[in-house]
Amino acid sequence: MNRDEMVARLVAQAASEGADLVTLRAMVEEASELGAERVLTRMGLDDPTAHADLSELRQLLQAWRDAKASAWKAAVAWVVRGALALLLVGIAFRTGTVGLLK
Repeated sequence: MNRDEMVARLVAQAASEGADLVTLRAMVEEASELGAERVLTRMGLDDPTAHADLSELRQLLQAWRDAKASAWKAAVAWVVRGALALLLVGIAFRTGTVGLLK
């Protein structure tokens, strides 16, 4: 018996006998399992290698985030170094020590 039939039988049982707590829980559980399977099938993740694929995607996403963070840190570091270099050159001009640089 597949999940569609199971949900249909549980609904019929609930309609004919009244819905007790066990029947309602079974209906919810079977319906949620059926919905999850449908979603995974629509997304193309119903094959046996889907778990490994998702693991690889998570690792790739984490690597992208790490690389992005490193790039931002490097860019900020270069901007700070450039600003400090300009500050030093400005101080050198201000104090008249530019002649020492030649």
